[in-house]
Amino acid sequence: MTATAVVPQAETVTLRRAGGADAEAVAEVYLRSFDTALPNVTRPHSDDEVRAYIRDVVVPRRETWVAEAEGAVVGMMVLDGEVVSQLYLDPDWRGRGIGDRLLALAKERSPRCLSLWTFQVNEPAHRFYERHGFRAVEHTDGSGNEEREPDVRYEWRP
Repeated sequence: MTATAVVPQAETVTLRRAGGADAEAVAEVYLRSFDTALPNVTRPHSDDEVRAYIRDVVVPRRETWVAEAEGAVVGMMVLDGEVVSQLYLDPDWRGRGIGDRLLALAKERSPRCLSLWTFQVNEPAHRFYERHGFRAVEHTDGSGNEEREPDVRYEWRP
């Protein structure tokens, strides 16, 4: 007899606004996700600089949401009006519907339109956003972002 692992699904995950106590966990999700999904993209800031920025700017001053499961932050999303400025999932929690729920929340909060940027090399992100009705509307050479990495702007309109 073989044992079957029980994989938590999105319904066991709670979405809520981030508070100050979440900043460290939000930063760790961002760092793990970025490093896993984009290993060849150079981050322009050190881990400690990212942690400080998330602690001092993102969580207290931006509309930051977390996905929490089993008492831990497993995903994060930052909204700036009609812009999804960040959406990252812990790599171990990808493929469980959490990103779907975070984007649904973004659409509820901005029902007329949303936009976001992602790197051109991040093909899984392209597929994810396109599956959710986003369309690529602009491609750049990366000269406008800190990473200097070619990117693409997506828009969603119902």
